[in-house]
Amino acid sequence: MAADPATVQVSLWDKGDNAMDDLGQLPPMGFNMAGAGERVSKATMGVTATPAVVPAGKVTFEVKNDSKGTVHEMIVAPVKSATEELPYNKDEMRVDEEKAGHLGEVSELDPGQSGSLTVTLKPGEYILYCNIPGHYVMGMWTLVRVE
Repeated sequence: MAADPATVQVSLWDKGDNAMDDLGQLPPMGFNMAGAGERVSKATMGVTATPAVVPAGKVTFEVKNDSKGTVHEMIVAPVKSATEELPYNKDEMRVDEEKAGHLGEVSELDPGQSGSLTVTLKPGEYILYCNIPGHYVMGMWTLVRVE
């Protein structure tokens, strides 16, 4: 008999209507980008995942857009290298999902909406990120480890 999938509660959040005001004025806060270290104190939007460590196998992401006024989404991709940035298209202000290794997503959720995604994950690091233009570089990502 197959084990039940591990469940990760995911919150997509922002600090309100002005969350994007500093886009282009702060260093980019995407994974391994120059400003990523400032992410905790400067980010005006983000992704929170609980728990952040799950067993390998089927994983269900229960995703809620906790924003009051902004559409968000959640994409799952493997972290190929701890030192490499995700492939980012500056003109589109988005991650190139195909090059990043897109494994699935809960697409555009209106404020207050929820969705879920179940994927089978091997041991390793995975990034959960929002790819609405500008959101990723504003700090809207988190890591999940699969053991």
